[in-house]
Amino acid sequence: MKLIIQIPCYNEEKTLPLTIKDLPREIYGIDEIEYLIINDGSKDRTVEVARELGVHHIVSFPNNRGLAKGFMAGIDACLRLGADIIVNTDGDNQYNG
Repeated sequence: MKLIIQIPCYNEEKTLPLTIKDLPREIYGIDEIEYLIINDGSKDRTVEVARELGVHHIVSFPNNRGLAKGFMAGIDACLRLGADIIVNTDGDNQYNG
């Protein structure tokens, strides 16, 4: 089973490291866990930070298109990458606790 956690990001260079740190590296019954960010037209170093953190996949929009468009693009990418399970979170770590 392959899990991809998708993370829409808009100018999240400061919070993305916290978000990635809180994500699981292993889950019983899951063979692979990968991370995918959707860069929603960020003007900061979000993409560079994601690469430095080892994010597996990056989908980028040249301009801000909004959360719904980001999630849709992320789901399409996750399915093309063979995800069996897709989990949504957000780049500002608001869903991790």
